[in-house]
Amino acid sequence: MVHPKPKFFDMNLYHGSTVVVEKPDAQYGRAILDFGQGFYLTQMRTQAVRWAIRMKTIKNEHDGIVNVYNFDYKSAFEIDKYRLLRFKSYNSDWLNFVISCRLGNPINERYDAVEGGVANDRVIDTVEDYMNGVITRNQALGQLKYCRPSHQICLRNQELIDKHLAFVESFKI
Repeated sequence: MVHPKPKFFDMNLYHGSTVVVEKPDAQYGRAILDFGQGFYLTQMRTQAVRWAIRMKTIKNEHDGIVNVYNFDYKSAFEIDKYRLLRFKSYNSDWLNFVISCRLGNPINERYDAVEGGVANDRVIDTVEDYMNGVITRNQALGQLKYCRPSHQICLRNQELIDKHLAFVESFKI
């Protein structure tokens, strides 16, 4: 089903899954992810496609689904003043935050949304090696500085989702 694109939304976001998600739920999903529990999206269509393929394989489903949304980023964070934590690079703050969330610590509860790089296949080994004491903090940061961050935004506040995120369409892959 295709919904008309609202004119005031300023960012396209994608969510890879095995189901159509017209009404995202901030409380659905696991709590011990990169930025904690919330609804995860990306600006990178190819990243959402890869995630949908991965989920299709893991869940042994017939189709992967990419859901497309419009997000009123400016209004959400500049006008309505929802609390956004944004990481522009894989740095020590990002590393500390991801580790804290993956350990189940409630540091993410201070924010309505968290945006930054994904602890994906390119960087997860470094994060886990640091978490397990295999490498030092400086070694981890030294390795991460060569990685160009991918993109994810975790919307943790249901009101923020309901007010500023609009489902546009979904497509099978």
